[in-house]
Amino acid sequence: MYTLSLKAFAKINLGLLITGKRKDGYHTLETIFAPINWYDTIEFSDSEAISMSCSILDLSVDDNNLCIKAAKSLQQFAGTTKGVAMHLQKQVPFGAGLGGGSSDAATVLRVLNQFWQVNASPIELHALAVKLGADVPYFLAMKGLAYARGIGDELDDLALTLPYYVVTVFPDEHIATAWAYKHFYPRFDRKLPDLKKCVSELCLSGKKEDLALFENDFEPAVFDHYPAVRQVKSALLEAGSIFASLSGSGSAVFGLFEREEEALTAMHCLPETYRKSLTRPGFSMEQ
Repeated sequence: MYTLSLKAFAKINLGLLITGKRKDGYHTLETIFAPINWYDTIEFSDSEAISMSCSILDLSVDDNNLCIKAAKSLQQFAGTTKGVAMHLQKQVPFGAGLGGGSSDAATVLRVLNQFWQVNASPIELHALAVKLGADVPYFLAMKGLAYARGIGDELDDLALTLPYYVVTVFPDEHIATAWAYKHFYPRFDRKLPDLKKCVSELCLSGKKEDLALFENDFEPAVFDHYPAVRQVKSALLEAGSIFASLSGSGSAVFGLFEREEEALTAMHCLPETYRKSLTRPGFSMEQ
């Protein structure tokens, strides 16, 4: 039996600016996606039908799971009856704002496009990805830093990687994206910073003065309702992080560090029950 195993990496958001709300209810945004070395592993095996198992027993593996949705959407697109058995070794926490489920779905699309010999074009796969979730197109097409706008589906590959150690922390709080969009404090009328320019200067010339412009619009409301999340950011800054922020809609928080010893010390300072990840400078999602 043919079996293939691949990593599905997570992401953080360097800045997340919610810029408006569309008539269909979706919010528009601007953000910088950055990959981190925290990943799920998906194993694909030959099968007559689409099926899935997971290392976390309370995670749904029915038609509501994004991996199943991704497989069935490609199956329907291709007009095929081919199947696949998938096993998800879940490591990226859900409800964390790290895009774990979206990355899993993108990996399924990319692998099955070859596994089933569908040969869908990048444009066709992008259309399927958008329907699965706003973050899925990023994981489908990008390897490093990317600028996103629209609902997160309009992407510019920045061809950059972060020159810092990234410590990402999950403070054992699960925050639903729907909750975050319901409770954030809108600021649609402000002047927006040029995130692409700021991140380019940060990565190429080490200009750190504009780091404060990478605000996350979910952060104030999340911190007000989840004080443990706020405490993680404070702990990272006290440990020497040059910048710390909520990722996505939370609850994960990340910090950027110039020195490895400071990054490791920060990880040890936080509660042992909190799951953590260290990403080294120059990381990308190449496999």
